Amino acid sequence: MSNLLWIKNGRIIDPANQRDETGDIFVREGVLVESLGIAEKEKAEVIDASGLVVSPGLVDIHVHLREPGQTHKEDIASGTRAAAAGGFTTIVCMPNTSPPADNPGTIRRINDSITRNALVNVHPTGCLTVDMKGEQLAPIGSLKNEGIVAVTDDGLCVQNNELMRRAVEYARMFNLPVMDHCQDASMTQGSVMHEGYWSLRLGLKGWPSAAEDLIIARNVVLSRQFDAHIHMQHVSSAYGVDILRRAKKRGIQVTGEATPHHLFFTDACCKDYDTLYKMNPPLRSEEDREAIIEGILDGSLDIIATDHAPHTADEKDCEFDYAPNGIIGMETALAASLEVLYHSKKCDLPFLLSLLTHKPAEILNLAAGTLSAGALADIAIIDPDAEWTVDPAKFTGKSTNCPWNGMKLRGKVMRTIVNGLTVWDGESIIAQ
Repeated sequence: MSNLLWIKNGRIIDPANQRDETGDIFVREGVLVESLGIAEKEKAEVIDASGLVVSPGLVDIHVHLREPGQTHKEDIASGTRAAAAGGFTTIVCMPNTSPPADNPGTIRRINDSITRNALVNVHPTGCLTVDMKGEQLAPIGSLKNEGIVAVTDDGLCVQNNELMRRAVEYARMFNLPVMDHCQDASMTQGSVMHEGYWSLRLGLKGWPSAAEDLIIARNVVLSRQFDAHIHMQHVSSAYGVDILRRAKKRGIQVTGEATPHHLFFTDACCKDYDTLYKMNPPLRSEEDREAIIEGILDGSLDIIATDHAPHTADEKDCEFDYAPNGIIGMETALAASLEVLYHSKKCDLPFLLSLLTHKPAEILNLAAGTLSAGALADIAIIDPDAEWTVDPAKFTGKSTNCPWNGMKLRGKVMRTIVNGLTVWDGESIIAQ
């Protein structure tokens, strides 16, 4: 295969460089270049992107790959196939594996598997606390030496405020962002969905939004006091968005993410006890959903991330109370986000792509999300208007717990390119 690539006639949208124009993209030896010589153009692989959008490869900083220990649900090979099919060329995996990624040996094991099996770029995170129990700090410095890009106990939340303070201080010393799953556990014991009209009607124990708001507020206080970057994962409540909005106006170093499912669905989707709509934090009210959209549009929330959380069909096929939380999301993220934000005319395409490219990369200081000359040639070629019907049976990952099953969405990834090589051709994975 040629080490030269010429993508012609596409609408190039590179939000990091405020570029939106019809033109060509050139790649030499897996790196973006300004142009190719005449002789090189004759040898180059040519892709005609007429009528399509050429974007930086998408970046997802919140993914559960389940390796090690839960590979019946997903592993690094299958999870990165799903990423490629969704247009993601860089992803960040969470540490709530079995065992948790709370020590250098486990991080080394994950990195070894990434080197052998990953189809896209994968960066690991490390635990905030030992065994994710919220009792003792993990060896953050040693984890940084093994290449983690952030620390988090995602899936759980550190309840001890003094311990969280120390975690924030240590992470700052090593220039690592803290990513937090914001949940006051004392308010959510046994909770399975949002506390409100539908939880009462269905007779299910409610998860109050205040449990999220309290921890977001705590993190704002810690960020201000210690000048540390704290990132709020999967923000789902209207008041939580407002807390972040006011904190940012005061210059506090906090960021937040929305997920496609919290932008798209509400707790009313649980009306038939369908466990595909069970997640943590839960789907909330229409008021909360609209506030999340507003927060994305005004910058109170910085990015979109999937919280891709695979589970087997057997695990989800049980009573609502007992089903695990979470859904898969990488293969539907772009189309779902386009439906809610772009096709509804709430924002333009460059703005939406910024939420999925350079902005998440900047939160974790990743060299990704741009089409600048000299950057790695990680590219997504997209048809934002192509309609398709979601069929998880055709997905490339291991699990099918997808709430968009059977829906028609607009926005399709026609090609995903990593380091100058096509890994997804719009229909199937291209093994490298």
